[in-house]
Amino acid sequence: MKNINFKLLCLVAVLALGSCKKDFLQQTNPDANTIANSFKTENDVLLAVNGCYALLRSGNTVGEGSDLWTDQRSDDTGTNDNQSNAGEPFGFNNFSLTPTNSYLYTHWLAMYNIISNCNILLSNMDKVTFAKPETKQRYKAEAEFIRAYVYFNLVRKWGDIPLVTKQLITKEEVAANTFRTPQAAVYTQILTDLKDALSSPLPNTQATGTIGRISLAAVNTLLGQVYLTMATTQDPANKTANLNNALTNLTAAYNAKTFANLKDIPYTDVFDVTKKSTCPELIWQIVNIQGDPVYSSSIAANNQAKGETINSLKSSSGVGNNVTHDLVNDYESNDLRGAFSIKYASDPTVKDWFVTKFRDVTPAIAKTGYGGNDWILMRYADVILMLAEVNMYLDNNAVAIQYLDMVRARAGMPTYEVSSQDPTYSSKYSTLKLAILHERRVELAFEHHRLFDLLRTFTTDELVAYFHSKKQADFGSALLSNFTTKDRYYPIPFNETKLDPVKMYQNPGY
Repeated sequence: MKNINFKLLCLVAVLALGSCKKDFLQQTNPDANTIANSFKTENDVLLAVNGCYALLRSGNTVGEGSDLWTDQRSDDTGTNDNQSNAGEPFGFNNFSLTPTNSYLYTHWLAMYNIISNCNILLSNMDKVTFAKPETKQRYKAEAEFIRAYVYFNLVRKWGDIPLVTKQLITKEEVAANTFRTPQAAVYTQILTDLKDALSSPLPNTQATGTIGRISLAAVNTLLGQVYLTMATTQDPANKTANLNNALTNLTAAYNAKTFANLKDIPYTDVFDVTKKSTCPELIWQIVNIQGDPVYSSSIAANNQAKGETINSLKSSSGVGNNVTHDLVNDYESNDLRGAFSIKYASDPTVKDWFVTKFRDVTPAIAKTGYGGNDWILMRYADVILMLAEVNMYLDNNAVAIQYLDMVRARAGMPTYEVSSQDPTYSSKYSTLKLAILHERRVELAFEHHRLFDLLRTFTTDELVAYFHSKKQADFGSALLSNFTTKDRYYPIPFNETKLDPVKMYQNPGY
């Protein structure tokens, strides 16, 4: 079969949604009407929605193991052992990606597979009669939200990307939709999906029985982040309007919280496997099942360094998830988040910092490593810091500082006003903008926000200068000098550009 890559993605979900044939000797085309026959009842639609959620679990998409596309592309984590400083994965951390990188292509395919499944669902759910209209509205909103969430990830990483919002059936339809769409149009579609989801009868927040599914708080959080990103990276003429829209949605998300003050929720509770279903700070998460070989979490065991037992009872023979010394140095003295999130491994073969933020040492799972950590996609500290950021851009600095101090208070840190009097703090974070960026880094470390925070905060030239101002010694073998203007975006995978070099044009520098 001809390898048509992105094109096939619009069809592969048929395999997941197809029903079994009763007569395997039938002579009709086994692929004919598969999708149409798969959507008959409300439960069929629910299963399809659940399938879209399930695809988010993968490390090839946005699951807990997706740090290669995010944190390792930033200044937070990397690979310092000799075995890792080679090959295709190191290209992310070393800013030496090429269009033929197979890991990057895998990520591209997996993300578009989610979009394909959402499109198939949205294109076929009208065939089903629902007992209650609100049930259909809710399922539709979930599919639209997931599609918007994935497109938001893609457009920030690649810029102009193929934009498909319907099921594609024929080769001709697929060919007609294989082209890069300008970012502005992609953002318009993201907003359309999220606004539609916001008008649906989704629950206000996660609750028992709905953990892992989206809520109106999640929709408002994503809408606010999209508007904030548009304000700083898209059309300058609409910056103020986008900031005000971000303020509206983020405020709505914040007002949906079920707790009084952030400081009342211990930082360690957010990542406690025994409290993951009840912690009020969590807005949206990928649910894992402790002890289950398939649906458990492996992040605690995978992050652990040789000779350590702080993350998991499963022994490790590697270096864990290596932390850049640049991030280690960014934690302020007595910041409890640093003490909880990172540790120095003194094993003779390691002797470096590793991630300890995600732990499960529950005796029940013993040494299997089948942890119960949920993967947090949205939480209120993120919303609060985005509110600080938005108010800062709107010149409401006093309000911005109030939000910033909410997060610092929970971490046991002095207020921004007090910290600003400290020469070390004021020299490193000379503006409120840099102070907020710093706070996001240490609060949300290893939760896959850092890359997007950098892309949103700095222009391309500023980002190059920012990386080049850092000390090479704090980055191990990864060469900061490799970072240039090309690294604002990923390269379009070669297998995509070769389909149509004109319509699937390559990003500059590759």
